[in-house]
Amino acid sequence: MIYLFSGDDVKNKHLSYEKFIKSLPAQAGIPANTETFFINRNDFNRNQIESLYSGSGLFFEDCVVVFQDVFEREETREFVLEKLDLMGKSSSSFVFLEGKLNKPILDAFKKIEPKKLQINIFELPKEKKEKFNNFLLANAFGVRDKLNLWIYFRQAVDLGVGMEELIGVLFWKIKDMLIKKDFRKFSEAELKNSASRLSYLLPEARKASRDAEAVFEQFLLEAFLKSTIIK
Repeated sequence: MIYLFSGDDVKNKHLSYEKFIKSLPAQAGIPANTETFFINRNDFNRNQIESLYSGSGLFFEDCVVVFQDVFEREETREFVLEKLDLMGKSSSSFVFLEGKLNKPILDAFKKIEPKKLQINIFELPKEKKEKFNNFLLANAFGVRDKLNLWIYFRQAVDLGVGMEELIGVLFWKIKDMLIKKDFRKFSEAELKNSASRLSYLLPEARKASRDAEAVFEQFLLEAFLKSTIIK
């Protein structure tokens, strides 16, 4: 059985998902002692996934596999989409917790036999969708406010703001500080170093097949440590 929880209504999606996870033992065909595996985009292992849907575990036959945000990376997305049919036919259960998915991905799920599929889409009405003010992140960086920088970063991610957009506004902020010679919180060398790092952050992440969000998050954490900024 495949269960999909998707959409940009983050609050209601997570409430429904958490309620579902707590009720797993009561779900039809899922024994109370069934092994559960949680897999996100950072610990995705193809061999492990294949063993889980094929039922070839050493200490279990059937299991529940919970995936989170695995469609954000191209290589994991393509692999999972290729294996959806096999997952649907498996005696194990597969749960997907994802952001807003495009039509081709949803269409791939809909090809699964209906009785083996449960799709739960949570979308915010267009007129009520929250918009994140990217300048909050930029301004927090400018005054070296580490706590609010982190809070705004997580808010932006939860609202689905792309890393390209966040990196772009932060690059603009640093360039603006350099032009205005605003060195109250960062030295000129720190700002130049940060601007240089930001300019190749995404290309290098793609080249190394690293997650863009994780790479940008690491940059933000290191931006307040002079020893990691000044080489």
